[in-house]
Amino acid sequence: MQGRDDFKGPPSRRICFVTEALGPGGAERVISLLASRWVEAGWHVSICTFDTPQDRVYHWVDGRVLLLRLDSSRGDGARHRRGFELFRRVFRLRAALRRERPDIVFSFLTKINVLTLLATIGTGLKLAVCERNNPMKQAASPFWNRANSLLLHRADAIVAQTMRAIESVPRAARGRVAVIPNPIVPPPGVPAPYEDAPAPLRLVAVGRLTHQKGFDLLIEAFARVAGDHPDWVLDIWGEGPDRRALQAAIEASAAAGRITLRGVSGVQGGWAEQASAFVLPSRYEGFPNALGEAMACGLPVVAFDCPYGPRELIKTGYDGMLVECENVVALARTLARLMASAALRRSLGENAGHSARRFAVDRVARQWETVIDRIARPRRARPAVAPDAAGGSALSLRRRRQ
Repeated sequence: MQGRDDFKGPPSRRICFVTEALGPGGAERVISLLASRWVEAGWHVSICTFDTPQDRVYHWVDGRVLLLRLDSSRGDGARHRRGFELFRRVFRLRAALRRERPDIVFSFLTKINVLTLLATIGTGLKLAVCERNNPMKQAASPFWNRANSLLLHRADAIVAQTMRAIESVPRAARGRVAVIPNPIVPPPGVPAPYEDAPAPLRLVAVGRLTHQKGFDLLIEAFARVAGDHPDWVLDIWGEGPDRRALQAAIEASAAAGRITLRGVSGVQGGWAEQASAFVLPSRYEGFPNALGEAMACGLPVVAFDCPYGPRELIKTGYDGMLVECENVVALARTLARLMASAALRRSLGENAGHSARRFAVDRVARQWETVIDRIARPRRARPAVAPDAAGGSALSLRRRRQ
């Protein structure tokens, strides 16, 4: 398996991940990589989701990983039904975890973290909650934010993606925070370093079609400079609730025939196959996986310097270009500079490919294994775990009082 290195761990270790579903998101990508690595090493790994066996698993997961599909409603309908569904999810998850008896549970994203914190009450199970977005910016409901704040003290560890994300954690819990970046793997079949594909040259952006991702700003910026660069087109990959508004913005722009909403790629990483450059116009992020994957492909990248993530990935002028967040004029100017110079694209892309190696799966996974080793239920085989190797990530985890 790519990124496995020479990892060896206690064969009896039992790990369980909890997430909403296994769709095309960044959290799901991290889960698939870690689960597949650990099951190959001989660990028992399970993933609990609240979808059905008919729902697609977007990212490849080793067939030896146990998928527990809890087949739960997504919470639509009247408020009393949503309340019933919440408790049904908690009890189904609790039953699954009691059957699995993992050494440690990793839950992902705010709502699922709350459900898992509730489901593990009185079980004696060790739990690490993982926040994958920017908690200071994301539009979670007051209920979920409040519930998360009230229950977070129960977590044995909290995994954040960047140092700046610690600011969103209550002060009393910051001693249990482990800062671990996402592992980055280039999409399969995409060579690095990446050379320009045949014309038209493609500027690519990837993400859910929401206000957070800033595609409205990108459309405006590209339209400002498209007339001076007729050999370039803009492809935006992803789906979401803002599709209609974005399509209207495209049709009203000066570059209507050269901007396309591509939908979700049918192949993992298919967006990179013909790309000549990548742009991240997000208003905020947690840790942008697509940006890291683009860099791992050797693509030249441009990103808004949004909170959080791009600054941790890019050294501006060396392996990418950072632009003041939400500054459309500055973004247009930077895109024009990149589109005009093949030499600049080549230099940035080559350096990006080298920089992305510090987020290789084996390096990042060792940091997760450090969390496991510190808080998991004791086993007879308990070897030392390699220290932080991803360059600059912090681990400040203390044992919880029993």
